[in-house]
Amino acid sequence: MLRLLLAVLLLTPLPLMAAEQAFPPTAPDRIEFKTLPAGVLLKSTGRGNYFAGANNLFGPLFRYISRHDIAMTTPVEARIEDAAMYFWVAESQRDKVAGDEGGVEVVALPARPVASAGGRGSYSEKNYAVMRARLLTWLAGQPDFVADGEPYAVYWHGPFTPWFAKTFEVHVPVRPRG
Repeated sequence: MLRLLLAVLLLTPLPLMAAEQAFPPTAPDRIEFKTLPAGVLLKSTGRGNYFAGANNLFGPLFRYISRHDIAMTTPVEARIEDAAMYFWVAESQRDKVAGDEGGVEVVALPARPVASAGGRGSYSEKNYAVMRARLLTWLAGQPDFVADGEPYAVYWHGPFTPWFAKTFEVHVPVRPRG
């Protein structure tokens, strides 16, 4: 019985211990336009490529939310070339944000229109590159919108979720064409 319970816990695709989702996910194998809500995010930055230093980005964010008793939310956003990781702060938790500290910057962002491609699998550089290419090709064929910034990754599950149960997205900010 204990083995069965452990297997269920380890194999269930739970979000990153989330209390709330910042916005609805884009389903795997779907590409869509959506508007991300305005929000407060916590940002940790590094040097170089995200995939080379993601573990160094998570630590400061985790220490910050632990120190201030801020509930984790999903998703986590990741800027790739100028390595950065962002945690969304749930509206119910914003009064706990104590300002910039410990390598974490508090960032307030307005609502943002994006093109979003949903994927499934490990949070690898290869999977990101495949989905990024698919998204940019799709966007190039859209008559009403163009890219207005660099693509970035959006991750919905924590590190203990098996690779085959993880979902992710690639977003690119957009603006009306012309």
